[in-house]
Amino acid sequence: MPFPFQKALGGALVALGLVAAPAAFAQDTVRVGVIAEMSGPFAEFGKQMQAGIRAYQKMHGDSVAGKRVEVVIKDVGGPNPDAAKRIATELVVREKVNVLAGFGFTPNALAVAPIATQAKVPMIVMNAAAGGLTAKSPYMVRTSFHYPETVPPIAQWAIQQGAKKAYVIVADYSPGHDAEAAFIAAFKKAGGEIVGSVRTPLMTLDFAPYMQRVKDARPDVLFSFVNGGDVAPAFIKEYRDKGLPEAGIQLIGTGDIVDEALVEAIGERGVGITTVYPYSMHHKSALNERFVREFKAQRDPKSRPTIMGVAAYDGMAALYAALAKTGGKADGPTLIAALAGLKIDSPRGSLTIDKNSRDVVHDQYIRRFEKQDGAYYNVEFETFKAAP
Repeated sequence: MPFPFQKALGGALVALGLVAAPAAFAQDTVRVGVIAEMSGPFAEFGKQMQAGIRAYQKMHGDSVAGKRVEVVIKDVGGPNPDAAKRIATELVVREKVNVLAGFGFTPNALAVAPIATQAKVPMIVMNAAAGGLTAKSPYMVRTSFHYPETVPPIAQWAIQQGAKKAYVIVADYSPGHDAEAAFIAAFKKAGGEIVGSVRTPLMTLDFAPYMQRVKDARPDVLFSFVNGGDVAPAFIKEYRDKGLPEAGIQLIGTGDIVDEALVEAIGERGVGITTVYPYSMHHKSALNERFVREFKAQRDPKSRPTIMGVAAYDGMAALYAALAKTGGKADGPTLIAALAGLKIDSPRGSLTIDKNSRDVVHDQYIRRFEKQDGAYYNVEFETFKAAP
């Protein structure tokens, strides 16, 4: 029996005419509605996605299987589920999009999931990284990553380097909780001990009291997941200012803390930090070199693609491949069936959308923040292969 919220939502969607899958503006056009952070403190998220999408279409054209692919980008401003829900409804009802995409934050993706389900509109997640997210709608696929898969390799790597004790700091929302749980489980399984764990407000910039607690606990490593924007540089600054490196505490974490878009802001403070992520802009492959060149051409020569730019590129690659499989048919059930199980070449390496979970499967890379030739880089030096 559906919950009252689901009944109310269903009634609202019927009233809006949302239950019937929308037709494209023209039979030869497939419209993609992208909900992204184009303004505010997380505007880099949306700009990454926009450049990744543009790079793909510049490299592969704006049509496939006889259909022109048109992209409509809407600004959600940040983690704002109510705004995401409203924008998604407008995109489906007024803009008649065939696909919803984007979603920098998990709360936004969660808010839109029921709309995708009711309207039978495929939803391509290009960043939101909470575990189990694609289970929230049978019309959702993900081309970014998720923390339960990404985090364990850094715990295993730390143990291999001789770490015995760890402290954990994560942002206090669903992806942070996932990262925390994944690290603690993997570190303990490998024989390590967790000496402390704390969750911080999503937008905090004052990490002084947290770093003092870590220093007092005297772990071998501090594992962290905090968001980009101004947060990660503030986190790393406090790690240095409180003297944790001198106390023998190594900072490790997810790639979020040294996001490519932040490396110049982090600068010398970041050198030596080790992270795990499915992508670095310096990943060695011909496709990645071409992607990086085109990404820069779409923004500016100093811009750096992050996992969000790549996931947006891959989201478009998956959509084009699915449309090629369907011969251009873009109704929701046909398109989502074609997306599930796809394997595509990505600037990060091979990528698969699992047939059953519709979630992304890919390799994970251990990277070290280094300075080379006067510039800062996240350099991949070890690969943890995806489970077959």
